Amino acid sequence: MSAIEGTRPRDGEARMPVEATPVEAIGGLVARARDAGFDHAARPLAERAGLLRALADAILADGEAIVALLEEETGKPAAEAWLHEVVPTADLGSWWSSQGPAHLATEAVRLDPLAYPGKRARVEVVPRGVVALITPWNFPVAIPLRTLFPALLAGNGVVWKPSEHTPRVAARVHGIVREVFGPDLVELVQGAGAQGAALVEADVDAVVFTGSVATGRKVGAAAGRALTPASLELGGKDAAVVLDDADLERTARGLLWAAMANAGQNCAGLERVYAVAEVAGPLKARLGELAGELVPGRDVGPLVTEAQLATVERHVREAVDGGAEVLAGGERLERGGRWFAPTVLAEVEPSSAALREETFGPVVVVQTVADEAAAVAAANDSRFGLTASVWTRDAARGEAVARRLRAGVVTVNNHAFTGAIPALPWGGVGETGFGVTNSPHALHALVRPRAVVVDGNARPELYWHPYDEALERLGKGMAALRGKGGPITKVRAVARLLGALRRRF
Repeated sequence: MSAIEGTRPRDGEARMPVEATPVEAIGGLVARARDAGFDHAARPLAERAGLLRALADAILADGEAIVALLEEETGKPAAEAWLHEVVPTADLGSWWSSQGPAHLATEAVRLDPLAYPGKRARVEVVPRGVVALITPWNFPVAIPLRTLFPALLAGNGVVWKPSEHTPRVAARVHGIVREVFGPDLVELVQGAGAQGAALVEADVDAVVFTGSVATGRKVGAAAGRALTPASLELGGKDAAVVLDDADLERTARGLLWAAMANAGQNCAGLERVYAVAEVAGPLKARLGELAGELVPGRDVGPLVTEAQLATVERHVREAVDGGAEVLAGGERLERGGRWFAPTVLAEVEPSSAALREETFGPVVVVQTVADEAAAVAAANDSRFGLTASVWTRDAARGEAVARRLRAGVVTVNNHAFTGAIPALPWGGVGETGFGVTNSPHALHALVRPRAVVVDGNARPELYWHPYDEALERLGKGMAALRGKGGPITKVRAVARLLGALRRRF
């Protein structure tokens, strides 16, 4: 791939090509990021935190240009671009610059003066080195920033490969990062699968990947061969449980937003709703009405890629052929570009792809279930497990049900918004992967602990060679002293220790 081409999702018009990074150049980019990282890690932590605040301010100030590029490359409405991609940067900068340093602080460790005389120890939190960051096209600003902020605070260099479908907005953000942090600390690799594979197999110290399960398996396998730590956040098939006492109007509006935001192109997009029989009928009717009120272009954007549009069309067609009821939408919109009508399906065949596979589009399925237990069982019947929600007027009941859901994030009476909260971990189970972004838990992929022990003794250690009878007696005495035993046993152990020490020295 020498150039990245493509068309605008909104109208199908061709875009100017973007030059792809030669695969053979990636090793050099990693080396430059590593060299810059050494200098960056030497900066005081407070200085690094200040640079994060400056980066957040710079991105917010450039919001108009970023939103325009997001519209060109993803087609998302301007309101979504501002609220989902630009504005959350303020919280990232605030939280990581104020709260992050405490999680990177050195910890003093007390050593037993009897067992380790004359020694002091500490645990330092040090950067991995160079982080390979590979990010998708659905949130091309928000997702990479969620890793860039903690990675840079920790003192890492980063080599970032954005999606080949959103190279321009990535280049814009990368330019802002360079202005704040200087050249080389964060390097940009433009391209597709070949560039991503080469980056993972380069001399990197950690890999953070967000994308499909299929690609995630390849990334994980390559990282495993190199023994490189990897964080993989892969996808979801989010479910909501609607109980018999739910506020139906608020629930319907909340479910629809969670399903249609970003045209459903969200790993935490709501794709399955399990409503108990008492409320299923009116809920389905209201969801269909509200979906019909959404205006394409204003409320719901297009699909970013032709392949994703084809997946959405296949899932809906197979569900309808299997007997599903179409409450709203159900078809591609003929308006140029890659548009699909906001779609609500009901009573889909359980084996249908619309219930089993990630649709990643503006489609939500509503299923009627007998009761709460059946709703929980159905929600958990998925190989994914990113986020899930419970809808009820009884908050305590909702929390109890939420704890039974197999997901990394559970919410009561809301859905899919917590990825914008830096203090909360974002990750899942099953084929969603084992990566975490946001919160101090995200640091596990970006830093490592380093034990530092300083010995102030001038004499040789008593446990050094030669191994003699006195050392053996010393070991037995220490075991007796530190083991379970009464006062007489302890006194005898002390006497044995003193005798052994005299013989040893």
